[in-house]
Amino acid sequence: MGRDTSQDAVIVVPGIMGSTLQDTVTGARIWGLGVKSMADTWLGRDGMLPLHLTPDEQEGRFGRVRATGLLECPAWAPFLQGFEPYTDLVRGVGKAVAHPKAVLAFAYDWRLPVGVNAALLAEAARRHLSAWRAHPAHDRIRRLRADERPAQLIFVAHSMGGLVTRAALTRTPDLEPDTRAVVTLGTPFNGSVKAAVILNGHRGNGRRAARGPSAFLRRRMQALATTLPGVHDLLPGFRCVDDSPEVHRLTPSDVQALGGDRELAARSQEFQQWMRLNGRSLPGHRAVVGVAQPTAQSLRLMEGVVHEQFFTFRTHSDGEVVRDAVGVPQRVDLTGDGTVYRDSGSLGGSAGAHLPLQHGPMARDSDVIRHVRNVITSPDEPLGPPMGESRIGLDVPDAVEAGAAWNMRLTGTDTHAGVICSVHDAETDRRIATPRIGWQDDTIAAQVTLPAPGLYRLRVESGGNAPVTQLVLAAEPDDRLRAPGNTAA
Repeated sequence: MGRDTSQDAVIVVPGIMGSTLQDTVTGARIWGLGVKSMADTWLGRDGMLPLHLTPDEQEGRFGRVRATGLLECPAWAPFLQGFEPYTDLVRGVGKAVAHPKAVLAFAYDWRLPVGVNAALLAEAARRHLSAWRAHPAHDRIRRLRADERPAQLIFVAHSMGGLVTRAALTRTPDLEPDTRAVVTLGTPFNGSVKAAVILNGHRGNGRRAARGPSAFLRRRMQALATTLPGVHDLLPGFRCVDDSPEVHRLTPSDVQALGGDRELAARSQEFQQWMRLNGRSLPGHRAVVGVAQPTAQSLRLMEGVVHEQFFTFRTHSDGEVVRDAVGVPQRVDLTGDGTVYRDSGSLGGSAGAHLPLQHGPMARDSDVIRHVRNVITSPDEPLGPPMGESRIGLDVPDAVEAGAAWNMRLTGTDTHAGVICSVHDAETDRRIATPRIGWQDDTIAAQVTLPAPGLYRLRVESGGNAPVTQLVLAAEPDDRLRAPGNTAA
């Protein structure tokens, strides 16, 4: 019995930090280096300097860096935590189409503005569709389908990739009639408070305040992010600044005060405003939205320090904040995927599926890949994978000290019955520990010790849905990271 396949052309668009990058001058790979090299890069003397935008790049003269492919091994960054490879997603998409040539993995330089990459995606999409329609396998599969129509485009976009896709379709409206569906996975359509937290660096305060090696690494991430238009394009466009009793949007002055670049923030806001005025509904849009994970949804900005808040403010249909009888803004915790809060993950009127997943690992989740395949092969695929009974959230630090104990916290559940936690080597997925879960004060948690420096995958299984996972970096003790000569950003 043959498998169900589509005649359409599919483009997989990764998220921020989801494409491997190469320096075209030196020939060196500067992102997507492999697990062992990745840790050395973050902790080494030169830090992430090769990824910083140069003065020429800041003036719009690009070409020093080239995207060479989608991420094929686990990666990690402060604040954003783990990035899982796209290998499983691309393989799953390949099983739903008639020929490997029907699939394009669109790699892009995620450091650059969304608009720049959108123009490149639009050109690549047109070339890909034309090439696939001219391929002999296209005509063969088309004649086997009931409608016998020529191929259309299907975009499968993770994280920032959804913003790039939407901007490409908005800037190139002639692509819309040739687009059958867009599947977005954890896309921050209205931005993410996490971008402001990143730009604030180690100064941030709250329950995720930097401790130990995390503070050192966050300084490096902040120094990098301040130069990147791509990060500024992820800043929240919704009312998120809690200046009680008022709630307002971030301004370029706010971004400068918290540690970002004022000019990049202004350009980003101009782009967001243009998208609000001109952006269209995505054709056949299905949004997979992560929920149940502790997610920053608003912030207080005090003397240059971002105090992240794990709630948002209810708004009326006109965007005004809902207030009680005495004028106090109404708060609600909508959770999210740990990076993108729930309501930013979809566009009004689009079909969506809510799953208890973390942001970076979402594109590798088996339920998500199954949903993507169903959309490709079944034009009338409904909302997507059903929400199981489990709504467990996972709260872990981004980096810890190797050999030191710390607590992994579970949220969204009042029992740990049937919940299993395991720790794995991120590269081989070999299980190395099974921490015991129990009550600690009023929290369900497990004490974890990562034995040596390296990257580890935490997995929590509870039945109902696929496991919730996240990557954690174990580093040398803080005093060794601060050794003389190890000061580069």
